[in-house]
Amino acid sequence: MAKTKEIQRRIKSVNNTKKITKAMEMVAAAKMRKSVEAVLKTRTYANLAWTTILNISGSLEDGKNLHPLLHVRPETKRVAIILISSNRGLCGSFNTNIINKAVAGIKKHGDIETDFILLGKKGLAVNSRYGYNIVAEFDKVDFVSEIKEVMPIARLAMDDYLNGKYDKIFVAYTDFVSATKQIPRVKQILPIDINVDEEYLGVVGRDERVGTTKEYIAEKEAKYLRDSEYNYLFTYEPSPQAVLDQMVPRLVEVQLFQALLESNASEHSIRMASMHQATEAASDIVKELVLFYNKARQAVITSEIAEISAGANALKA
Repeated sequence: MAKTKEIQRRIKSVNNTKKITKAMEMVAAAKMRKSVEAVLKTRTYANLAWTTILNISGSLEDGKNLHPLLHVRPETKRVAIILISSNRGLCGSFNTNIINKAVAGIKKHGDIETDFILLGKKGLAVNSRYGYNIVAEFDKVDFVSEIKEVMPIARLAMDDYLNGKYDKIFVAYTDFVSATKQIPRVKQILPIDINVDEEYLGVVGRDERVGTTKEYIAEKEAKYLRDSEYNYLFTYEPSPQAVLDQMVPRLVEVQLFQALLESNASEHSIRMASMHQATEAASDIVKELVLFYNKARQAVITSEIAEISAGANALKA
């Protein structure tokens, strides 16, 4: 009897855990939908901002007039990595993957002095586990709605780069591809390399539905900027240099904002999947416990029937 009561207690405990994981799954699903909507809304703007920077930079005849944030330094002695992680656990390997990706990127570039700027409490593992120096830590919210929330980080990064503290600054984030696929990435945000030769022009956030390859841009320019008789040219007022001076800092902010949106969408999708798996595992455990309970209860009933039969036979004798 005591065994069946113990199994009943375990069934009740697992069912309570199942209710919690199911609730967390539903909350994560709601947050993921909002985050994915925000990601898809900003990707086009981020990509067009980068395209505009390329057009303006190409229109300047003298490369010396480029913005200081576009100047690539000849030697890299010290770098900083803006690491975007989560504040809480229960999101599978989300934090482990992005931390490992950042550390692997450091080792790939050799023995370079590296500092970390954290966005998310779980990023503290780079110090406790690997011993890297943390120079700043910023609060991270589950849902980002305005770019002003990343402006302090962007300002710190730009100031440190312009002051010569760092020769390169990277952002380590998790790129959202789909609800079942997320890719950890490490991207250089400073200096902004206008000569980058990547598939999607070095802008964080990849979306195959939003054409960002050079061939795609050339196709759209041929379709929308030209007709049978005229060629349309970009005109910048008051000057390309003035526009560039205003846009380059904004581009850094946009890239960080996009990286944060991508990471949030990835975090919530991984947490949703993890909680779904936990809920299913709890259901399986309950099924096994119910089976054990039925067997134990049947054994008790069989034993009682045997005792009654034995007693009845004894009375007849």
